[in-house]
Amino acid sequence: MSDRSHVIVGLGEVLWDVFPDGARLGGAPANFACHAASLASSGDRVAVVSSVGDDDLGREAVDKLAAQGLDTSTIQVSERPTGRVLVSLDEEGKATYDFAADSAWDRLAWTTELQTLAEQSDAVCFGSLGQRSESSRKTIQRFVAAMQPQAIRVFDINVRPPFVERTTIAASLQLANVLKLNDDELDLLADMFALGAASPQAKLRQLIDQFALQAAALTRGSGGSLLIRGEEISDHPGVPTEVIDTVGAGDSFTATLTRGLLRGCELDAVNQNAAEVAAFVCGQAGATPDLPAELRQKVAQRC
Repeated sequence: MSDRSHVIVGLGEVLWDVFPDGARLGGAPANFACHAASLASSGDRVAVVSSVGDDDLGREAVDKLAAQGLDTSTIQVSERPTGRVLVSLDEEGKATYDFAADSAWDRLAWTTELQTLAEQSDAVCFGSLGQRSESSRKTIQRFVAAMQPQAIRVFDINVRPPFVERTTIAASLQLANVLKLNDDELDLLADMFALGAASPQAKLRQLIDQFALQAAALTRGSGGSLLIRGEEISDHPGVPTEVIDTVGAGDSFTATLTRGLLRGCELDAVNQNAAEVAAFVCGQAGATPDLPAELRQKVAQRC
């Protein structure tokens, strides 16, 4: 098991989730980075690569991320406004999203600083939503392609209709070596790539083979989570919790998963840790609640 320091990057959208009771900082890559930082070892560097507007929301976003211990030096400032998304919650706490068009995170530009960071990074998490514009799509894909061959490149597909493009998803799968998705997204990929298998496990195996992935993770809500890495399989039944909202739970799972993969932990330990962290987040309001010291300690003790 490796315990050396790592450079971890959340790559893509930074935005404000506007709930009925107010706005909270969000965006899957930013949520991922916040959770990665909360679980990080001393010496780890967790950075966010995105773009915000030259406005109050943008400055507040950078300040909040920096206060979480994140490296914000690669957050660009755009002439476009900081991203916003209207979030609606159903009776079960599941969220639907309405995204503002042409936001700052759609204008992510390639720089020499990003080239350097990509070459230094041990792990990155990126998704499909952050690639809805041509500019950001090119930058995100270039960043992932510039990483070292041994780096962990997690594609947390994070589908947000109507921003679903087969070419973007296929290119991202080819760049990634780890896939994280949920039940609905697995059904989408099964149709998109004509997966003939019946069971979720067999479908994951097909995706691993088709795109030469090292690992895949399927989250199933209250049904738990399935991880596959090589011949190793971990099927977790899930951790019961009273759901307040699901926003950020998947991102916390991905952050915990990435930590475990970086450290070379046993897959069952990785799955248990990720399930417990995600369950805690589901039981709190907002995407990045502070993880209790007891939970962080349990995660560290397992791997």
